[in-house]
Amino acid sequence: MTDGANKPLDPFLVGYQPSELRIASEFLTTWLPFLTRDLCRRCATALADRVRSLGPEASSDSKLSNPDENLSNSTPKSTDLQEASGNGDDEYDDNYDSLGSWKDGADGISEPYREASTSDVASRPRSVETSNSKMSWADMAQEDELEEEEELNKQPVHVDASAGDLRMTKSTLPREQREHIRFMSVKRKKDFESLERVNGKYVNVVEGLELHTGIFSAAEQKRIVDYVYDLEQKGRNGELKARTFTAPRKWMKGKGRVTIQFGCCYNYAVDKNGNPPGILQNEMVDPLPSLFKVIIRRLVRWHVLPPTCIPDSCIVNIYEEGDCIPPHIDNHDFVRPFCTVSFLSECNILFGTNLRVIDAGEFEGPLRIPLPVGSVLVLNGRGADVAKHCVPAVPTKR
Repeated sequence: MTDGANKPLDPFLVGYQPSELRIASEFLTTWLPFLTRDLCRRCATALADRVRSLGPEASSDSKLSNPDENLSNSTPKSTDLQEASGNGDDEYDDNYDSLGSWKDGADGISEPYREASTSDVASRPRSVETSNSKMSWADMAQEDELEEEEELNKQPVHVDASAGDLRMTKSTLPREQREHIRFMSVKRKKDFESLERVNGKYVNVVEGLELHTGIFSAAEQKRIVDYVYDLEQKGRNGELKARTFTAPRKWMKGKGRVTIQFGCCYNYAVDKNGNPPGILQNEMVDPLPSLFKVIIRRLVRWHVLPPTCIPDSCIVNIYEEGDCIPPHIDNHDFVRPFCTVSFLSECNILFGTNLRVIDAGEFEGPLRIPLPVGSVLVLNGRGADVAKHCVPAVPTKR
């Protein structure tokens, strides 16, 4: 028996349905870093190849979407570069070449993309499958001088005195191995607890919160922040669509935060036309930038966001000293989960069903979570729908 590419099909696999093989492949791929730990490189490669061969996609010219699964929900999800969401259209598929590489033409960034991979990111549910042609823990972006300098300080140096001259060369690990090491060093906290009385019962109102730290290197953070500054300047120059960039006048402490939203137009309050808070279907904003899509792929591929809920919108919040976000629960126009990615400086986020406003930009609540630079906070379950959250006045720009 052969598959579509005329390759012999493993007799062991004949008795299993494609859906069963897909589940086995995805499960084992997730645990591959642990299965191959302490194995020699040859054995680890053999095991990885064997796991990938289980996937039905390995024996056909498969696409990233499952033809047997339909998109059942067109509501956007949301993340805080602020909140991002998945749109269920084919905008991602248009950016793949025949080899499955991502083409970020606008930013000069390319990244091998082999499996489905905000600040706050939101998305609509969509079906995503893992391509088994070659799995790669690729860098979010090309390495720049900061990252190279960081690696140079950490890695052994080989002295080459051949031909009578002295040259220093850096010993480098393969890209996949470097990415694997970074993936394994990510710290994840999922046991947040804050018991409050809800409908007569004590429940953990922050069930569903997850904090992932170590997702972005210092070099990647600098690249992202610099890019956000470029977007802010374009907004001030009128180069973005009208509803994309908002810089209201600061009329009191904590009021007047700059926002840049992509993918969908969110209305924070009842506007002059009487539209209630929520996503405005008839208002257009700019699409997600290429670099933000690279960020989203990182979040999904590193198991921060589920592959069934890929963000397709994002709100960038640019905080100056003293800016804040008052207590709120995110609008249900945004599908759960959504997430917030922190850059430039650390701040606290408060959770609770009854957050108290003490003064302008000053709040109190039962649970205070520090958001380290480069971290991703995922909001889901009661943590997104029961507990309110807020960001007190920040001490410095973020």
